[in-house]
This record gives sequence, structure tokens and C-alpha cells, in this order.
Amino acid sequence: MTKHITLFFFFLFLMAISYAQPSDFENPVLPGFNPDPSICRVGEDYYMVTSSFVTYPGILVYHSKDLVNWSLIGYGINRPGLVNFDGLKDENGIWAATIRYHEGLFYLITNCHKCGENFYVTASNPQGPWSDPVWLKDAKGIDPSLFWDDDGKCYYTGNDWDFKKSWPGQVAIWVQELDLKQQKLIGERKILSYGYANNAAYAEGPHIYKINNKYLLLASEGGTDQYHAITAHHSNSIWGPYIADKINPVFSHRQLGARYPLQAVGHADLVQTQKGEWWAVVLGKRSVNGADPLTRETFLCKVEFEDGTPIFNPGFGKVLLNQKRPDLPWSPIQQGKFKDKFEDSTLALKWQLIRVPENRFYQLHKGLLIVDLKPQVADSLLNSSMIVQRIQHFRFSATTKMIYKTSKQGEQAGLIIYRGSENYYALLKDKSDIVLIRKHNGKKEEVARLPYTAAEIVFNASVNNSDVIFSYGEAAHSMKQIGSNQSIAIISESSINRFNGPVVGMYATSNGAETKTKAFFEWFEYKATE
Repeated sequence: MTKHITLFFFFLFLMAISYAQPSDFENPVLPGFNPDPSICRVGEDYYMVTSSFVTYPGILVYHSKDLVNWSLIGYGINRPGLVNFDGLKDENGIWAATIRYHEGLFYLITNCHKCGENFYVTASNPQGPWSDPVWLKDAKGIDPSLFWDDDGKCYYTGNDWDFKKSWPGQVAIWVQELDLKQQKLIGERKILSYGYANNAAYAEGPHIYKINNKYLLLASEGGTDQYHAITAHHSNSIWGPYIADKINPVFSHRQLGARYPLQAVGHADLVQTQKGEWWAVVLGKRSVNGADPLTRETFLCKVEFEDGTPIFNPGFGKVLLNQKRPDLPWSPIQQGKFKDKFEDSTLALKWQLIRVPENRFYQLHKGLLIVDLKPQVADSLLNSSMIVQRIQHFRFSATTKMIYKTSKQGEQAGLIIYRGSENYYALLKDKSDIVLIRKHNGKKEEVARLPYTAAEIVFNASVNNSDVIFSYGEAAHSMKQIGSNQSIAIISESSINRFNGPVVGMYATSNGAETKTKAFFEWFEYKATE
């Protein structure tokens, strides 16, 4: 009997350990292609959005209960006809969005760069459906934000480049009232700041908050690379004058030098928890072997106020990759399937397309993802038959099984790692061969070609920091490498790879010809590797 009691309490102890709430959390909280975060709280729920550029659906909407564990719950743009990305480079499209909540409605306001510019959408449920865009034709600049004052008036903040400049890179932050009934800007437009110093460059990402009856203008400066920084300005009136904080920039990594492994910290948004703590979400870029293959990710930082000044991670003054987590109930989420067998009637939320399709080019049927071969190619600035998800790790494996046969040499289907139309890898099967294609800064070439005629094939890309190994086989247990080890540098940050981020997925094309050929994908698996 005593032995049984001892075992019972031992198992209780093991269960207690397994359900123990961690004291710390790890950054980034949204790894991979998740730049320009914006956040809001409604009750005990937190919602965050990040930029999507020309990926579709657009404007990713995340939910959390504890600010650490986030799940993708929907998109602000998820119907054809709302935006048009045709002809846009991959760095354009949907730029930084702001999410706010007011009197029962969620608002997403954003910039469709070179595709209509600034608009907002609304929803009573952040999962959607979201309204059609309300375009603000006279709203200049990028990074729009909304703020409601105590009297219920709504104010729009943005930036403006179109004026005679007193120094290089000078940009103005401005504010104007937004009449939500008339759906337009009204009244005076006033410039609030050009930045915190007389050589401040690229002021952007403005957000206004009212804290302890004072107005706080938080903005980013210095561009979204090494010199990115967050600055604070204070006022007794929504209209200013806004006085630059005495410790500006209030947060940055630029003082840590070009070799510091986390760069470009900026674009902050603040949120106060139901327990009174303040936290900020910011973007940053982690480096590996001198490159930034994951590009801009979202990090979480503690904020405390000292005489109105926001102090980011007090005592450290930098983003911490591991720190004490928020004082909120630990709320882990159920992880999505690493291996998608396409058994549902719709694609999982993690899957996106590149640009908006005119017509649906895929279907899910009896555990198969059936993809039409469209004439468009990955190189074109139009929607092609590409279905992708965000890359989230420096070391990962992406594998897919495909059934594909064609009698035409120009028809191809397989696996793709894509940063943009100028930079990607594609491992494809055509009529009688397997071909590995590399496109780097616009130069496209065949890396390797091998004969292969069987209908069934498994493709794999294994990434280990800087290296990529591509392999193939009739089954996952019998894979062979194709070509030599490749470099991940082609999808890393560069003068051509800007702003957006890398994705991986499935791709099919008829290379300009009309066809009825289809590719059948049985499954796709993305997983982190050690």
C-alpha cells in the first residue's frame, strides 16, 4: 500500500512538472517573415498584425492570451478584387498596418504601396470577415495609424516626404482628424515632428498614445536597416507642440555596432496589459554567418515609464532573446500540423499565394492538393501557381510528395524557396528530368539536371544556417542529393531583397503555354531541424 501511495505522489509530481508555467520566454515571438508589428488589447485578448507585401491573403492577424504564444487567426485582405498586386515588385504591396479597437469595431489601417496607397478596413471579429477597403485618397505617406481621444474623435497619423527638405532624408510626421462617418480626413493637417534631431532621417511608423493625460508620439527613424531606432516625443495637446524626449532614441541597436547579431530594431507599438504592465512589439533582424536569411521578425520587450519616458527593457536597453515573461496566464497554443496531408476542405491559414489570382488555380480533393499549371512563372510579376508558407527557422527541412506526369517538355512542377521574382530556388520535375534552378539577382541558371520518368517523386530542401541541400527520391527514405550544396544568401537581405521575407512551398508552371496539366501534391512537411 505504501509503495502504491509513493508511486501515486511521484506521478503527481511528474504531472506538476509537465504543466509548470515557464518563468521566461524566448524571442522572437513571431519568427521569420513578420515585420512591422502592431498590437492592441481587448479585455484579456491580444491581437497583432504584420506586413504582407504581395503575399495573399494579406495583412496577417494573430491572437494571443499571454503576449508570447501567438496563433494566426485570419487576414485583413482575403477576397479577390480588394487590392491588385499585378506588376508590383515583391518589396511593394501591403506595408505596415496598424490594428486598433474602438467601441465594438476592430480597425486595420495600412498602406498598399504603389497599389492605391492608404486605406482602412473594419470588422467586429478580428478573424473576419473584414469590410471592403475605405481608401483615403488625400492621405500622404506610409505607416498610417489611428488614435481616439477622450472626446471620441479619431485622428490619423502618417508621414510625408513631399516638401522642400532642409537635410537629406527629412520626413514629416503629421496628424489630421478622420471622420469615420464621412470616411475622410477633415479639418487642419498639422506637422508634429521631423524627427528628434536636425539630421533625423526617414521618420515613419508613428503611433500616438495618451498616458497619464499626456500625449506620447512614438516613431521610428534612421531607415529599416542598421540605423533603425525608436524615438519618443511628448505634448500636452494632440496638436503639439511635441518635445523630443531627452534620451532619444529611446530604443535602438545601432549603438551596438554592425557585427551585433540582432540589427535594425525599430517600428514599435505599445500595449498595456490588464494587470498594468507595459510591453512593446518591435521588429529586428537576426544574423547568421553575416547574413539575414529570415529578414525582419517580431520581438517582445518590457517597457516601464520614468517621468513619461518609455524605458525599453530597463537595465539592458536592448532586445533580449530570453527574458522574464509577462505577468499573464501562460496560454500555449496547439501547434499546427508540421505535415500537411491536405485532408481538409480548405487550405490551412499558413498557406499564402504570391499576388492575387484572377481565378482559383487549385483544389483539395480526397487528400490531394491539385494544382493547375498556369502559364505564369515565378519570374513574372503576376500571380503564378505558387502556394507557400513563411520560413521561420535558420535550420529547417521542407519536403513534399508529388504525383506528376506530362508529355510536354516545358511543363514543370515541384518545390520552391522564394524571396522574390529575382531570387529563388526551384526543384522541379518536367517531362523526363529533374532540374534544380537558381535565380540570383536576376540571373537564372540550371544548377543540375538528372533523368527521371516515374510519376511519383519526393522533393526536399534542407537548410542549415548558410547552406541548402536539395534532394529527391521515389520515397522519403531513399533520397539522393541533386547538385552541390547551395547558399541561402540568395534569399537573404540585399540591395535587391528588401522589406519582404522568404517563403517555401509548391510551384507549377507551363512556362507561357496554355495547358490542362495538373500537379498532385500528397503532402508537404515543414519542420525545424537541429
